[in-house]
Amino acid sequence: QVQLAESGGGLVQAGGSLRLSCAASGRTFSSYAMGWFRQAPGKEREFVASISWSGGRTIYADSVKGRFTCSRDNAKNTVYLQMNSLKPEDTAVYFCAAARYTLTSALRAEPDFGSWGQGTQVTVSS
Repeated sequence: QVQLAESGGGLVQAGGSLRLSCAASGRTFSSYAMGWFRQAPGKEREFVASISWSGGRTIYADSVKGRFTCSRDNAKNTVYLQMNSLKPEDTAVYFCAAARYTLTSALRAEPDFGSWGQGTQVTVSS
């Protein structure tokens, strides 16, 4: 199992940017597709973005497409979520997750992910 730890959250004004990082332990990080999800107060957790194990494919929720970019550095065992043009509705706890199985493409369904981080808070003020 992969251990995950998110960082980079914080308070930012609308229109600003943040970059979230997710550091993974384990020598097989590079074999797993990774994903980002978020949960706003009173709402269910939702898919944000995902990247394939090789980094060659990314997918995004419609609500963040064109504003967020997911990338990975397998040499550093880290996946990133660059968030630009942030909106108040992006306020949420952001979680990274590792796919349940190795060598898959980008994924969007929660059951496809087997390891989760503790989350990092992102707050966007208007």
